[in-house]
Amino acid sequence: MRFLNVLSTGQMVTIRDVAQLAGVSVATVSNTVNDPNRVSDALRERVLKAIETLNYAPRAAARSLRKQSSGLLGLIVADITNPFFTELVQAVEAIASQHGYSVLLCNSDEDAVREEKHLQVLRSQWVDGIILATTGEASLSRTSLLSQSRVPVVLVDRAFDGLGLDAVVLNNRLAAHQATQHLIHRGHTRIGLLSGPTSVTTGADRLAGYREALLASQLHFEPGLVREAGFREQQAYDATVELMRLPQPPTAVFAANNLMAIGMMRALSDLGLRCPDDVSVISIDDFAWANVFRPRLTTIAQPVREMGEMAVKLLTDRIGGKRTGTGKTHFLESRLVVRESCAAPMDAPLPIPATSSP
Repeated sequence: MRFLNVLSTGQMVTIRDVAQLAGVSVATVSNTVNDPNRVSDALRERVLKAIETLNYAPRAAARSLRKQSSGLLGLIVADITNPFFTELVQAVEAIASQHGYSVLLCNSDEDAVREEKHLQVLRSQWVDGIILATTGEASLSRTSLLSQSRVPVVLVDRAFDGLGLDAVVLNNRLAAHQATQHLIHRGHTRIGLLSGPTSVTTGADRLAGYREALLASQLHFEPGLVREAGFREQQAYDATVELMRLPQPPTAVFAANNLMAIGMMRALSDLGLRCPDDVSVISIDDFAWANVFRPRLTTIAQPVREMGEMAVKLLTDRIGGKRTGTGKTHFLESRLVVRESCAAPMDAPLPIPATSSP
């Protein structure tokens, strides 16, 4: 992760800050940087120490001021351990490089407060624009940061309503409908859902798509078959154990992202349940590990590279003035990847006793 020179106050370090810390004139700092032979060894040592302490990058800063551009884009992701975001980072960095930009990467770890701090720091570092995969939980201070940002912001994967920002997202309702419908077509009527937080657009929309698919097939929506697992592996593990201990457990489970699919598969294995013989499994996000599982995991694939490419294009168009006015949300389509983890239901599995120790 790359950072520019910023004071604790959030302001960019200047040559005057270096001069003040070193106890010398601005001219002495300038000479030390540009013509060191004109400065005594003692003064030069003091200035260099101050430059190191403040992490001052005079030439880069000067170029930024002359060009009115830093050549930097900020990228904030919600969870760098999630293979989806890892792939998104690779896509954004590759496309940004083609446009002549370097990328500053920040990880919020699904923490709204940390995300807000990252936004403040990136704004203070004179990045030319920010791509944000938000935690999705709205707050007045963060909404203000985004709506009043002096640099363009493009949302990716998750959106905020009402801010007028460009956003690139999956058609999450359709993706969840597609996943649930695939299980219904296999003959399942009791389908569990491991959902993300409904405070996040991806969580809310995937829950809505799941529910709509059930109702479209005249199946009853049962809230008891839904567990919010926070898009996290361990929470999904625990939620899967809960579902399988129900008096009438589901014969199939839809995980709303890849990390939850990993937690679910681990839980099923620890519970002694076979996939797909006892429980069919499907998830959103196609990732390299989907082929490592046995059985191989059926997924709903997102066009991650296209998502990153479009986000960078929208952002650079904003930076260059080619795109102005209120932003819009761009929806991308998903793709069903059929592998081995879904089958027709056999006899409904017996509930797992609460005394079991996975």
